[in-house]
Amino acid sequence: MLKELLKPEIQELLAHHRWAELRDILADWSAPEIAELLLDLDKSERVLLFRALPRQLAAEVFSHLEPEQQDALLRELTDQETRDLLQQLSPDDRTALLEEMPAAVTRRLLTLLDAQDFREASFLLGFPDQSIGRLMTPEFVALRPYWTVREALEYLRRYGRDSETLDQLYVTDDEGHLLGGLSLRTLVLADEHAVVADIMDYSVVSLSAFDDRESAVHAMQKYDVPVLPVVDSDGVLLGVVTFDDVMDVSEEEVTEDFQKIAAVAPIEISYRAASVLRLWRRRIGWLLLLLVSDFLTATVIASYEHAIQQVIALSFFIPIIIGTGGNVATQSSTLIVRALALREILPADWLRVFLKELAVSALLGAVLALVVWVRGFFWRGGPEVALVVGMSMFFITLWSNAVAALFPLAAKRIGIDPALISGPFLTTFIDVTGLLIYFNVAELVLGLSG
Repeated sequence: MLKELLKPEIQELLAHHRWAELRDILADWSAPEIAELLLDLDKSERVLLFRALPRQLAAEVFSHLEPEQQDALLRELTDQETRDLLQQLSPDDRTALLEEMPAAVTRRLLTLLDAQDFREASFLLGFPDQSIGRLMTPEFVALRPYWTVREALEYLRRYGRDSETLDQLYVTDDEGHLLGGLSLRTLVLADEHAVVADIMDYSVVSLSAFDDRESAVHAMQKYDVPVLPVVDSDGVLLGVVTFDDVMDVSEEEVTEDFQKIAAVAPIEISYRAASVLRLWRRRIGWLLLLLVSDFLTATVIASYEHAIQQVIALSFFIPIIIGTGGNVATQSSTLIVRALALREILPADWLRVFLKELAVSALLGAVLALVVWVRGFFWRGGPEVALVVGMSMFFITLWSNAVAALFPLAAKRIGIDPALISGPFLTTFIDVTGLLIYFNVAELVLGLSG
């Protein structure tokens, strides 16, 4: 609300180049709020406002923009302005920018870095894509186990200003191998003559720089800590991963899973920033594939035309049968995919999952079969058709639930993202196989001939 009220005033200040008054207005604004304001301004106003911001604040605001917005803004800045911006960005934010930009833009940005920042950026970009190494920041403070508390505190005062966080401190040997950690609270409250080795925690949890970044999400959730150390294969401390970066990863992964379940190729940027053409490209491919697969449903119905002609009432229940099967499958697959993402279950647990889902689907199927049997008995078809639709509903519920539970587990086992096969693709498969179950039960119970 405040942003909307002040927007006309801010635009007027920009138009008249009254930078001091503009800075006064924005002094109490947070970086995310200024980022939202930037998106509401015209292109020319956006650049003027960004240039008016103090360097450190500008870097914070920049880190809250989407990659495409960052790219557009960088094109409007001079080389010197871009160099200053890159220098102010934290190493992890700078790495995120460089890996998201087009290759030509990344090369140009790298040439603007000074020697130290260039080495740091090249080091972080050298880790595999989507790895923890690219997520970490190398700005941390490492203590030595033989230092006294007084020496450690003096070291913090001298070198701690550039550290990403001081809430949690880590202890390494002279070669950089991680030995343990301790909180700043523990250090401050300890006797100044005590030795760090006597007050440190030797059971500190660490991450490998080469692990997938989702590992950081799970580790932070499991151990309920705001920061985790990152080591190489030899146990040398390389950097730290903080809570804010991990939460961004968690949000991205959940969003990507939702999009895949809905048969949408990952958009990778916010819906607000996505263009019509980008949204079309991300959706049309899957829709065409699903349209072709839906032809199978029509083919199955056509192949049982004789059964429908003999008992026309069977056609009335086709939408109910395939719709319920798809709904059951969607419920089950969503639960299993989420459980896999949270590591509540593993592919090796398939038998336990199958037996649990079999029991659940039997209870669900009994209720659904009873309801559809009543509908068939009193509405259309009489007792025989009611028996067909009731039996079909029970078997389709069992089948749909089992398939939807086991498919994601199998996909995970062979290295495929479970979300890819847990949306409309799975529903289409259930539609086709559900119709086969329905018409075969009808032929068996009603004695229909082809």
